[in-house]
Amino acid sequence: MLRVGDLDAAAHFYENVFGLRRLWSDASSVGLGMPETDAEIVLHTMDLTSDLGVHYLVDDVRTAVAAYEERGLTVREPPFEIEVGWCAVLADRDDNPICVLDLSKGHREASTTTRTDD
Repeated sequence: MLRVGDLDAAAHFYENVFGLRRLWSDASSVGLGMPETDAEIVLHTMDLTSDLGVHYLVDDVRTAVAAYEERGLTVREPPFEIEVGWCAVLADRDDNPICVLDLSKGHREASTTTRTDD
């Protein structure tokens, strides 16, 4: 997840510069798909940690957080609910952020809105 100031302008930038496609959006975030893969990035305006980091999809965030804590990772942001399930932010031994999320509520539906250039 990347924090941005202007959601629409940032999404337009990533679409034009990197060829990403808009998959879904809501009032505070936009999911952009990467070409030829299921991978996506999320741009957001939420008041969450702004550190860049690695993101991992897990089966269950709360279970994963407990297991990673046992392995010595620090919890920066305990599990919190998101549109598709749960998310948490951990830190490795070098204090690098690691975001884990699950899709326990299911995948987002594709966006039905399209952008037209002026």
